[in-house]
Amino acid sequence: MKKPETRIEISRAQFLLTRRQALAGVASAAALTAFGGMARAAEGLKVAAVFATPVEEPWVHQIHVALMQAKEKLGIDYKWSEHVESSDYERVLRQYARGGTQLIMGDAFAAEEVARKVAKQFPEVAFVFGSGSGPVDPNFSVFDNWIHEPAYLCGLIAGKMTKTNTVGTVAAMDIPEVARLTNAFYQGAREANPNVKRKTTFIGSFFDPPKAKEAALAQIAAGVDVIYAERFGVIEAAKEKGILAISNMSDQSELAPDTVITGPIWDMWPTVQAAVKQVQAGAYTASDFGAFSLMAKHGSYLAPFHGWDSKLPADVKKLVADKQAAILDGSFRVNVDENTPPSD
Repeated sequence: MKKPETRIEISRAQFLLTRRQALAGVASAAALTAFGGMARAAEGLKVAAVFATPVEEPWVHQIHVALMQAKEKLGIDYKWSEHVESSDYERVLRQYARGGTQLIMGDAFAAEEVARKVAKQFPEVAFVFGSGSGPVDPNFSVFDNWIHEPAYLCGLIAGKMTKTNTVGTVAAMDIPEVARLTNAFYQGAREANPNVKRKTTFIGSFFDPPKAKEAALAQIAAGVDVIYAERFGVIEAAKEKGILAISNMSDQSELAPDTVITGPIWDMWPTVQAAVKQVQAGAYTASDFGAFSLMAKHGSYLAPFHGWDSKLPADVKKLVADKQAAILDGSFRVNVDENTPPSD
């Protein structure tokens, strides 16, 4: 499916996102003072990323890919540290900040307090971190993977393709960022097929493929025949057992072309590009970049159907295309539900 060029009810989480976006548009005088209003060199901007997991982990992988793209297209000097233990996270952040790095990105969450503390001590360095909380002047910005819209579209497909009327999700852990993807997937599945039953498993880790595979095998034994592989390891189980899978965050069709139909892609390029250009222009302010992950901003979309383009029924493809168009023109809004996803 081509990369695109949302229940109407607004939840508290959706309201907060909209409010954050509005606040993010107000440039603070403190931020401008901290950065001196001086443009950074367009070439050779020193950018670093600090990741708690290996770069293969889906979330981190998408940030890393976008930063590599910025290296090629925007000429940044990019370095990264992966699989950084919590006990070492602060030291690595300080090392980059003291070494002349002008923009530091990463996956805060578990290291939230540490990242915010270090950012406060280096006000002239731009910090842009994945977080479920808000930005802080003058220099701590946030982003999040608001990819619930394509996750919903995948749910429509799952609801239509299941033969057992049972779909499942194997996910990292019960946190808002994961819950909203799972719930959006289930929203789509239930709208396409009201008889769908749901199975949800959290593995308690962002990167543990063997555990994710084991959880997937248990769900398949319980009747799941379309599974949302929110974590690595699930697709392998689906392939072995001959059921269908939805990938997550990146195009993972090559792992099992006959198994993976599609999946929500998180494209961090719009977010990275916006942050880098702000710093290069000397116009950086603490912002919430979350909106850059929405479909309308090209920050998320469905992975191509590849071989499934000829195998998916025409009515399924039309349903998805019509709902995608409605999301993009604003006539349909996918519900943002960050409550614990259910199991039936």
